[in-house]
Amino acid sequence: MTKINQQNTQLSIADIKRIAKLANLTLNDSELAKFPQQLSAILAYIEILKEVETKNIEPTSQVTLLENASREDKVKESLSQKEALSDNQNIHKGLFKIKRILDK
Repeated sequence: MTKINQQNTQLSIADIKRIAKLANLTLNDSELAKFPQQLSAILAYIEILKEVETKNIEPTSQVTLLENASREDKVKESLSQKEALSDNQNIHKGLFKIKRILDK
């Protein structure tokens, strides 16, 4: 197995801060201290994987060979609006009334 050389891919704390900002992540000081080594090791391993000969390998998006099990949409009877709302106390103008989940 090829030895991983992290020298060429060593990330700095500034690199980690930029990546975190791009990913909209808030990192504490302990995470900022450990992530340069961890992410650098991942990048070094990717460099090793780039050496693998894949010229005659067909691209694969998944390996289980499973396919989506789909069915045709069929209209069938369901509850009326009155029936759906009948067991709920929080109703406004014929709709379910819920607590706000988004700020204005």
